[in-house]
Amino acid sequence: MNDYITIIGGGLAGSEAAYQIAKRGIKVKLYEMKPKKFSPAHSNCNLAEIVCSNSFKSNLLTNACGLLKEELRMLDSLLIKIADETKVPAGQALAVDREKFSQRVTEQLKELELIEIINEEIGTDKKLVDLVRDGIVIIATGPLTSESLAKEIGELTGEKQLHFYDAAAPIVTKESIDFNIAFFGNRYDQEKKKHETEQEWRKRIESEDASYINLPMNKYEYEKFYEELLNAQIVTLHEFEKKEIFEGCMPIEVMAKRGIDTLRFGPLKPVGFDDPRTAKRPYAIVQLRQDDGKASIYNLVGFQTNLKFGEQKRVFSMIPGLENAEFVKYGVMHKNTYINSTKLLDNTYNLIKNNNIYFAGQITGVEGYVESISSGLVAGVNAAERFKTQSKQIINRIQFSDLTMIGTLAKYISTPNDNFQPMNANYGILPELSEKIKDKKQRYERLSERALQELKNNM
Repeated sequence: MNDYITIIGGGLAGSEAAYQIAKRGIKVKLYEMKPKKFSPAHSNCNLAEIVCSNSFKSNLLTNACGLLKEELRMLDSLLIKIADETKVPAGQALAVDREKFSQRVTEQLKELELIEIINEEIGTDKKLVDLVRDGIVIIATGPLTSESLAKEIGELTGEKQLHFYDAAAPIVTKESIDFNIAFFGNRYDQEKKKHETEQEWRKRIESEDASYINLPMNKYEYEKFYEELLNAQIVTLHEFEKKEIFEGCMPIEVMAKRGIDTLRFGPLKPVGFDDPRTAKRPYAIVQLRQDDGKASIYNLVGFQTNLKFGEQKRVFSMIPGLENAEFVKYGVMHKNTYINSTKLLDNTYNLIKNNNIYFAGQITGVEGYVESISSGLVAGVNAAERFKTQSKQIINRIQFSDLTMIGTLAKYISTPNDNFQPMNANYGILPELSEKIKDKKQRYERLSERALQELKNNM
């Protein structure tokens, strides 16, 4: 076995993993293809380059990402420490000077004698199979993994191809849906049978174990929603994304532009449903599908979108039943390569079929800067533990409680889910509190307090 751990990818996750391993006295070989080659989204030569917004989101402990950052501070995350040191004014958010941030990360890692940075492209200059043969490897190549390396990862994991996440619908919490309007039911099961009385029909639909939550709309509600959808602001895509983004998944706002009734014959078709309030077929209907095992969060079926986040909140909240919806994830559209982690990884980001291989970053299905850093930390500390015990039969795994945000993210990406899609930090995936707290801010504060205490107790 090698006397070092290999990391492929010098982004946020790979850089954090390298630091966590080196601080535990273990050598690291960190492969980064820049500056020999750049992805379509990258432009500078430093490690941990930030390619989109310079915001690491809120610092408040009533925000899921704020909680995650505080957990990472407690766990001595190098990248969150540098983010704090290079912050720029942004109100309650942690925003950074992106150039200083990446430069400082690069300088800090280069100062550590145990870390060797190698500028080569794995998949071209060197093959992945050669790296994993004799040592422990963390694959942290991000959402724009090259085609050649993606092919090798597919062969390594036994998946013929990776997922290409080009579009995803928003996700809301179940508890924020208005069930005075919404109802459970599957298509056609909800229609009133000719032989049924209205009382019999209502009793039947209320007792059904249905797969979808349904939000009926009348003509006025639909046309008002449609008009706002047409005029909503969209996100400008990168040129390399525009060429392929619409091939397999049509954004709802693009579909709407084909005509006022297009959505009613597509994702909002009302066929097979009766509105329990009227016992008649609605003009249009929006369906929500369960997105986690405990049925706490639901995605809007067919609502893949390229609208700006604020516009999604404004326009989609016009749907009856979603007026006060809590969006734990907004719809996004971008090229994003990721593995089917729910089948392949455990909650330490370790490949189940090969304990010497770990994954980290957005390739695992966590989404966001801070989420990527958290996965790098978990993979790094576990790879280091694996290295120290590699001659033993029993491997000590450092697992974080799912009461913490860092732990519940790891659990989310490693729990079987047929509808798996990348996820960022949100309170919807944390286990519920034992007590019911109606006020959202107070509930989030309590969840954060519980998480930080749990982490403190187990450190």
